[in-house]
Amino acid sequence: MNSTIQKIRKALKENIDDKTQKSFQRFFKEEVKFHGVKTATVRKIANQFWKEIKMSEKQDIFDLCEQLFLSDYGEEASIAAFWLPKIADEFEPDDWFIFENWIEKYVNNWAKCDDFCNHTIGSFLVKYPEFIEELKGWTQSKNRWLKRAAAVSLIVPAKKGHFLKDVFEITDQLLLDKDDLVQKGYGWLLKVTSHLHQKEVFDYVMKNKENMPRTSLRYAIEKMPQSLRQEAMKR
Repeated sequence: MNSTIQKIRKALKENIDDKTQKSFQRFFKEEVKFHGVKTATVRKIANQFWKEIKMSEKQDIFDLCEQLFLSDYGEEASIAAFWLPKIADEFEPDDWFIFENWIEKYVNNWAKCDDFCNHTIGSFLVKYPEFIEELKGWTQSKNRWLKRAAAVSLIVPAKKGHFLKDVFEITDQLLLDKDDLVQKGYGWLLKVTSHLHQKEVFDYVMKNKENMPRTSLRYAIEKMPQSLRQEAMKR
């Protein structure tokens, strides 16, 4: 398995693009580590090596993913986040605590948070919806990435109409959070929820707009008709 990691890193280093390498930092406030490989190329590399490991035991795939997260490089975390949902059928309840631990230990920017949580945690919750209560607990964490994860983990399920009641409960818990990345996270969740539940999201925004940060509000109403956006933005 270590040889797989070595081959992945070799492939990434062979595909470093100077322009991409120089541009990554501007998307983040905190210092980040990237090899400097274009996203489309990272996806190709992830697909290439998935063919090599897809018949491996789940634990072996988990071990590979943790090694990729441990490197702290954004592209390696993206590869892990690309692989994990492919074995969602094999997820077991105890995997929740592994995933939570990975967020606490390895997630240190919004890209890693979203890549991992949108599909891996989202897929887990669809399979084990009883863990939605554990997700809600993340809203009270001191870890900003767990708080953002509480929202962005429902992005994919919410697009399909799932967890409507829970979307609003999580948003209630995060509503007054001062962290702009948490605000953007739950605003994004409301936006995708509005695709199938526009009235419910609009009513929620109107009810809470006096307290909701403008950042969150703008995200939430972004895809609504202009008339509704104008109404929501009125002071």
